[in-house]
Amino acid sequence: MDNREVVARTAGFIEAKFLNEGSGHDWAHIQRVWYTSQALATQTPGVDPFVTELGALLHDVADWKFHAGDEEAGPRAAREWLNNLGVEEAVIQRVEMIIREISFKGVGVPTPMSTPEGEIVQDADRLDAIGAIGVARAFAYGGHKGRPLHDPAVAPIAHDSFESYKQNTAPTINHFYEKLLHLQERLHTPAARAVARQRHQFMEEFLAQFLREWEGEDVRANAPVE
Repeated sequence: MDNREVVARTAGFIEAKFLNEGSGHDWAHIQRVWYTSQALATQTPGVDPFVTELGALLHDVADWKFHAGDEEAGPRAAREWLNNLGVEEAVIQRVEMIIREISFKGVGVPTPMSTPEGEIVQDADRLDAIGAIGVARAFAYGGHKGRPLHDPAVAPIAHDSFESYKQNTAPTINHFYEKLLHLQERLHTPAARAVARQRHQFMEEFLAQFLREWEGEDVRANAPVE
């Protein structure tokens, strides 16, 4: 089986698996990460496009968030699928590495990638977590987990370990301060950083407006003077 057929069959497998997923980690998200990874790869010399595409398509194949915190669920599922397609061991190992390393693990936890392919897939995944789609996905995930929109009494936490981050159950707005607003500074490729600037600014504007509305500041500001 040639590389293009492996990628096509993997895309079909992932599309069928995630088509109706409702937490924001659906096929549309994976497809955007796939396409963005392809675009970033064309601007990065020395990158293996086959590894990049497989890493992008399989990065959420069995996310720890939906497998009781099991960080090896994703690599195992990817290995099983790629083994069935006859993909060579060296490629499988590189895809496994991308899946192991890609996740955000807390503000205080560095998340370096071991390969340029991993850097590209991580950048693509993080770009999809910010901006307008990032805002929508954050609230989709929060709703999926039954979390409140916001609770001013619950302060954001700068998690200093992955275990602490995994156990977090804070309101959705906290997720912006605990993760999303930190992604811009943790991107690897110049192209991703250029895209991230506008998306980051959108999130800051959204949060400012959200908090104004939450406190009713806009209503009070426009109330008639008696």
